[in-house]
Amino acid sequence: MNARVIGVAPELRANGKRDRNRASLLVEFIDVRLQPLMKRHLRDGVAQIGQNGFRHLPIHFDLERERAAIAQNGLAVIIGYVYPLWSQEMTDLRGNNLGYFFSDQPHAHTDDLAIIDLWGGSERRWSYKQLDARMENVARLMLSLGLTPGQRMALILGNRAEFIEVFFGAMRAGVVPVPLNPRQSPATLEFMIRDSGCSAAIVDVDAAPDALPVVGGMTDLTKVALGAAPSGWTEYEAALKATPTEIDVTGAVGGDGIAFQSYTAGSTGRPKGVRLTHRGMLWSIRSTQEHWPSSPDATGLVAVPLFHKNAMRGTIKPVLYSGGKFVILPRFEPRAFLEALSHYEATFSGGVPAIFAMLLQHRDLISGLDFSKLKTFSLGSAIVPQEMIDELEHVFKGVKVKESYGLTEGGGPLREPPGGKKVPRGSCGVAAKGYEVKLVAADGNESTTEGELWTRSPCVTDGYQNLPDVTRDKIVDGWLRTGDIFKIDAEGFYYFMGRVDDMFSCGGENVYPKEVENLLLAHPAVRDVCVASVPHGVKGLVPAAAVVLQRGTTVTAEELKAFSLERGPAYAHPRRIMIVDELPLTGAGKPDRKAVQRDLAAYRPTAG
Repeated sequence: MNARVIGVAPELRANGKRDRNRASLLVEFIDVRLQPLMKRHLRDGVAQIGQNGFRHLPIHFDLERERAAIAQNGLAVIIGYVYPLWSQEMTDLRGNNLGYFFSDQPHAHTDDLAIIDLWGGSERRWSYKQLDARMENVARLMLSLGLTPGQRMALILGNRAEFIEVFFGAMRAGVVPVPLNPRQSPATLEFMIRDSGCSAAIVDVDAAPDALPVVGGMTDLTKVALGAAPSGWTEYEAALKATPTEIDVTGAVGGDGIAFQSYTAGSTGRPKGVRLTHRGMLWSIRSTQEHWPSSPDATGLVAVPLFHKNAMRGTIKPVLYSGGKFVILPRFEPRAFLEALSHYEATFSGGVPAIFAMLLQHRDLISGLDFSKLKTFSLGSAIVPQEMIDELEHVFKGVKVKESYGLTEGGGPLREPPGGKKVPRGSCGVAAKGYEVKLVAADGNESTTEGELWTRSPCVTDGYQNLPDVTRDKIVDGWLRTGDIFKIDAEGFYYFMGRVDDMFSCGGENVYPKEVENLLLAHPAVRDVCVASVPHGVKGLVPAAAVVLQRGTTVTAEELKAFSLERGPAYAHPRRIMIVDELPLTGAGKPDRKAVQRDLAAYRPTAG
């Protein structure tokens, strides 16, 4: 193929309406010998050839007349990657590319501080101007490496600013980033790279040394190293500096409109690739800023993994869009987190409940630090114990602690009411503006009280990679079946009860692990708990619990059983309790219920 269309957008008439007979095409010339032929058949088409042998440029072209002329001359310009951008809203390619989501904001090209990066024990500060320029250069690097819109690139990077610039910079070139957990097992990493069909991979040498042999063994990948590059790899920073600025970045995206592809934690089997679109993600960012605006004075602190939705949806995207700043910690460590929270005068932070439970074990440090700027903690991605919320608000005076809910596949369908109405304890909020939500009972009928949450919005996933049956089962007429059980009260507030696949029947009674966990968390000696079912000769399945105790406390399993029986129904009390130092966590920081279930099934308490 000598030339190909990489984008198409409508032209407007003088009255502002779309001219259906004319369009602007973005044509990629690969063979300079095509220039005379193109000039003959494409009005106003002046090809300019850059140093790399081709250049993207707009060509005006009369659809009916010129298409026929091109076809007669056998040119390949209409064949190839013709992207479905034919709509009124797609007149601006960059404006519809997630990689440019904050580029048209007033602060985007200023020296205002955007990122404070604490990777490697030192502080690096990035302005908005620097960040935008580096993202644009990343896009040029992608094109210079031969990557084209729609191709996938694995991101196996640590918590550092480079993750953000590569993530969004790749999108600017139309490349689809596939962010992966750098601590994932080699076998799982290989599966996800193969499953996503990656054409390239960038690996953080310091954060993911085990990924190097995995990626290195794949001969069909373009390989980029952040850090000392192995033989045959491209060294990221050097290549970024050497990339010619003459390479034009159009903002054209792949034909499927996918912005990035995340992988779920895989708690019910192999990880599933979740395809998320430019259109849906941009809608989510703009809708959030409209109804729950982030302030340009906000300072966020991020210690959760950047590859996880909690960091991106909760901090990175809203802060960059509004002009605030955030601090990135390379990993979560309780005392380092507390010191950064105070030193950088963070106004908010978020994460999984497990990290906040660990913070409460360091009250000696908390009492000596200044948190006067801190306004909000947001807890989500796992069950949030109400006792923890109470304790956090008691220890961090004046700080609002809220329970958040969101999904990789479906955004944030439940939020606090925009009018400021107080959210009751235990609730994730009401149906968010722009989202449709409903509860569906086990019999498939819509329920007004309790059931599986279904949601529909522009940011629902396009589907699951290479899993058409799963996509058909999980997405019904645009409705995403979340797999999460909720109750709803008379005022429209939703309360998370647990996962559909976590609920079990104990002697005919439905048991949600969360209700048993809440019973145990009410005990003053219990810091954290995870409940799962284990087989029982009479009841079929019964609750069992792995329990983490507060530092300096003691309590026996029998005392905890008695405590549960006093405060809850008999069928819900845990028949087996295993006291552990810490709960096993998934890569996203959630309690690994499957691992806990295996441990509890094998656990036999010693007599006495």
